[in-house]
Amino acid sequence: MNIFEHYLSIIKKLITQEAKNKKIILPENLDGITVEIPPSKFNCDLSSNVCMFLSKSNKKSPMILGAQIKKLLLENEDIEEVKIEKPGFLNISLKNNFWNEFVNQILIKPDKFGRNLKEIKNSYLIEFVSANPTGPLHVGHCRGAILGDVMSNLLEFNNHKVIREYYVNDYGNQINFFNKSVYLRIREIVFGEPFPLNNTDLYPGEYLVDIANSIIKNNKNLKFEDFEKIKDELTVLSVNESLEIIKKNLIKLGINHDQFISEKSIVTNNEVEKVINKLKSKKLLYEGTISAPERKQSENYKTREQTLFKSTLFGDDKDRALQKSDKSWTYFASDAAYHNNKLERGYDILINILGSDHTGYIKRISSLVEALSGNNKKLICKVSQLVKLIKDGKPFKMSKRKGDYITVEDLLNEVGKDATRFIMLNRSSDVELDFDFSKVKEKSKDNPIYYVQYCYARIFSVFRNLNKNIKDPLVFDKSKIKFNNNEIKIFRKISEWPKCIEISTKKLEPHRITTYLYELSAEFHHYWNLGKDDHSFRFIVDNKISKEKEIFLRIILAVIKSGMDILGVDTPEQM
Repeated sequence: MNIFEHYLSIIKKLITQEAKNKKIILPENLDGITVEIPPSKFNCDLSSNVCMFLSKSNKKSPMILGAQIKKLLLENEDIEEVKIEKPGFLNISLKNNFWNEFVNQILIKPDKFGRNLKEIKNSYLIEFVSANPTGPLHVGHCRGAILGDVMSNLLEFNNHKVIREYYVNDYGNQINFFNKSVYLRIREIVFGEPFPLNNTDLYPGEYLVDIANSIIKNNKNLKFEDFEKIKDELTVLSVNESLEIIKKNLIKLGINHDQFISEKSIVTNNEVEKVINKLKSKKLLYEGTISAPERKQSENYKTREQTLFKSTLFGDDKDRALQKSDKSWTYFASDAAYHNNKLERGYDILINILGSDHTGYIKRISSLVEALSGNNKKLICKVSQLVKLIKDGKPFKMSKRKGDYITVEDLLNEVGKDATRFIMLNRSSDVELDFDFSKVKEKSKDNPIYYVQYCYARIFSVFRNLNKNIKDPLVFDKSKIKFNNNEIKIFRKISEWPKCIEISTKKLEPHRITTYLYELSAEFHHYWNLGKDDHSFRFIVDNKISKEKEIFLRIILAVIKSGMDILGVDTPEQM
């Protein structure tokens, strides 16, 4: 049950009936009425702005309207008390019986709690990672990879259909440079020729030696004397080897894509020409010139006529080139073809997870999707900002073996999958993140992943000590159950879980889940510590546990398990 939605519905029904009885005047739309989590300084369960919302249409002060609506609310059998707080909020306290029914509903179907079953179900295509297949994943890809995966989990939790997609950039100059680098490593191994480390176009990482050795071992008939003769075949082999490394990196992170789409196949299947013709038919292309990019601004830059897309019609700051003056396609043309391909596959919503260096790319690609779909399909771009790795108070050193960057493998070897996933989501993706190795390894409340996992393990220790199976059904008479104020305080926090899921899903912000789980765990640890001085708060007394305490623990356990599953993080039973 989402108690905020439940009581919002009740309030709307009450004031609608009052309007029918000519006792209140309603505006045309009631969407501005809210039922929210009250500020912590108020000891209540819900807070509504309904009186302030109706003040203008009724030409009455919110406090006067509050007295009128308060009487209506107190007729509800689950409401204990209603207080009117300036400037006109209604603060609502619920009876103990309500909480008995609330926890009973969770216990009946704990895996359903928090899911928004009323929401319209959509099909999503989420493209994330999409790193060039030129070597291992580095930390710059890691945060976006986890964001895309957890976003997918979150949408699936609410029964949306989600496809996780990786766009393989296996076409263009970078792939040519990578392929030549692999070839030269092969020559180094086979013929003893030194690798030209001073060539800035080549990839210097020693991981290329592994790729080269694998190609030599598995392709006995391939001759390496003439690059031009084997370059096409070698490109396929090199990209596949690199992609296998990337897939292994992702699996270690707990990520499995549903499909990999090749840029080369998009180009060779003439899908660029297809999207060009589509834009031409919409009269959205023309031959013209555009100003030089900022990085190329100079007196020597010459403007040339190019095929341009009228992206300014859709809010972009300038029109974008699809074809150069020499008639070769731009990178944007390949992306246009790829996004047209996405649209033709019929998904309701497209989501792109982009790195911080692609922020300026959002408007042009959004403009393109709007133009191609006739504004019938939605493209959402989420940016994953930079991660700063800190160890012993200093920036973490780069991997010597892999090249001039820190790999995902380095990170996982240091702290493991769970900490990596949780901490990468510990802040909103649109702000930079400090990843401090020392704090991640601490066993304290300053380490959020430890604090949440320890909460789960603590609860499990109670059941283990009582030799109870958490999966056994719990039979109780809810009319005889009475929770204390500290337990109800935590139930209030648990009641926020569906709202957390709802907002996280609508805003596509899974970091809200890590924050919620930390806050819930903190409240539980506080409750646990009360038992040190007051035996009434202890869970095990004379080798037994009360029904209230067992219900209390099961509810917390269910919510933490649900949240950690969405995050793709384990919940250890012992720590």
